[in-house]
Amino acid sequence: MRIGVLSDTHDHLGYLRRAVDALNDLQVELVLHAGDYVAPFVVNELARLRCRVQGIFGNNDGERLGLARRLSEVGQVQVQPLFLEIAGTRIAMVHEPEPVEAFARSGLYDLVIYGHTHRQELRTVGECLILNPGEVCGWLTDQPTCAVITLPERHVEIISLR
Repeated sequence: MRIGVLSDTHDHLGYLRRAVDALNDLQVELVLHAGDYVAPFVVNELARLRCRVQGIFGNNDGERLGLARRLSEVGQVQVQPLFLEIAGTRIAMVHEPEPVEAFARSGLYDLVIYGHTHRQELRTVGECLILNPGEVCGWLTDQPTCAVITLPERHVEIISLR
């Protein structure tokens, strides 16, 4: 199963449009968003995905009621953390990095996803894979990216949106 991973879109519709196109081309079956959509109008682009979106709020998502209402059209969003199991893979997703190490070391998860730093990270702690897909918006690093994870293999591909 292929899953798209987005984070830190921060209203950059141009790069979000590229991310949606790339994820549709790769035929992902679900998109996980690790927060910081920012405004509800980003859902106009997310609605073009050919799959559901499941996400969490980030620290810059101020209009949470509007975001939740709009995101319910294409999936769902909730307060972090998000715990799920997909294709036998136990996943924890948060926005900020502070709980990442603890989740990874707990032995309860196979994959921990986070955002917030706007910087890509892919590493393992024991048997747990940690992924930050980087920033879709490109505002801080000038390197807009997203990721695709193939499960249950946990193969990760970082996709440049330039």
